[in-house]
Formats: sequence, C-alpha cells, structure tokens
Amino acid sequence: MLTIGQQLILEPKYAENPEQYKCRLVERQENLLFIDYPINVNTNKTTFLIDGTQLKVTLMEGNSVYLFETEVLGRHLQGIPMMKLIYPGDEYIIKIQRRQFVRIETMVDVAIHPLHNEFEPFTSITEDISAGGSLVLLNNPLNINKDMLVRTIFVLPMQNGDYHYINLVSKIVRIHHNKETGKELFSLEFTNVTAQERQLLLRFSFDRQIAMKKKGLEDNE
Repeated sequence: MLTIGQQLILEPKYAENPEQYKCRLVERQENLLFIDYPINVNTNKTTFLIDGTQLKVTLMEGNSVYLFETEVLGRHLQGIPMMKLIYPGDEYIIKIQRRQFVRIETMVDVAIHPLHNEFEPFTSITEDISAGGSLVLLNNPLNINKDMLVRTIFVLPMQNGDYHYINLVSKIVRIHHNKETGKELFSLEFTNVTAQERQLLLRFSFDRQIAMKKKGLEDNE
C-alpha cells in the first residue's frame, strides 16, 4: 500500500483552521515513515512541523483513498533532510472505496471545456457533487457524447468564505432527461484525480454537509 515516492497529504488533527501539506514518502522502517519536508498546499512554502504534532494522513491508490493518523517524531538527516512519522500499522488504515463517496445535492458553478475542440466551452451548475463525480445541468444542446473526456473547472465555496478552484479531467458516463423537472443532465466521473484534489473534494463534501445540517437545525428552531 505505502510505496517509496508516494505522495501523502497531511492535515493537523487538532486545528480551528486546518491547513494541508503535501510531501513524499522517502523511506520506511517498520513502524516509522520518513518524508521530505512538507509543502503548504496554499502557500507552496516549506512547513516545519513541531515534534509531537498529531496529523491525519491521506493517500490514494487506484480508485481508493486511505486515511490514517500519525504523529511527528522529529527530524532526520540522511542525504536529504526528512521528517520522521510514526506508522500505526495496516490495521489502523481506513479504506474508502470510490462508490462510498457521498453525493451532496448542491449547486456549484462549473465550466466545461472540450479536450479536442468537439464543442464550444460553456458554463453550468451542478445538481450534485462528490469526491468521485458530479451531475451537471445540460443547459443547451451540445455535441457531447457518452464516454467523452472533458475538462471541468469547479468553484467550491467553503463556509469560512474561501473559494477553491479545482481543474479536473472528467468522463461523461451518462446523458439523461429528468421527466419530473424536464431538465437535461449529464453525469461525470472524475479521472486521474490526485490525492490532494481528492482530499479537497472530500473536504468540500464534508463542509457542505455541515452547512446543510446547520441550516436544518436553524429552520426547526
């Protein structure tokens, strides 16, 4: 599962405004992991984590995302500067299959671009979105077909006011008509998603679920 050179996404386990860091697994010795110095995803600057910092780690293999918790044990110098993390063991890793990604019914802006000039680029909104794909409104007749690959740029608004833009290659898996609403829709499956991109989509899904739950509680007051 863990392979040398694999990208890992780190996130503090306890933080009011958690940041994400990307790094590579350089070496592994039994229950120890050695990574290169993490890079802050937002600032693209090297981050120095304090010994004892507890982290959540996300990694991706095929269509599955794996999660586990770790702790910073210190720095290590062997050819290149590294940081040492504890590895809890395979039994403490949580595996999330692609089909387990929760689809959230929410409208976000998305731009659809062809990869080979098959149609004119257009903008639309989603009906739902998950870490594995999305259902998008087809708001005008276009030359798009099942199994076509397109470039999709989603705007993901967070509760804290931040906006994230994620640029993905997606596969059109279905085009269908909703008889109840009269809407034309098409389903997208995200392809070649990096661990960092998958983590962002998971964070957005969780963030939107929390927002919907809060709204439901307020409406019942």
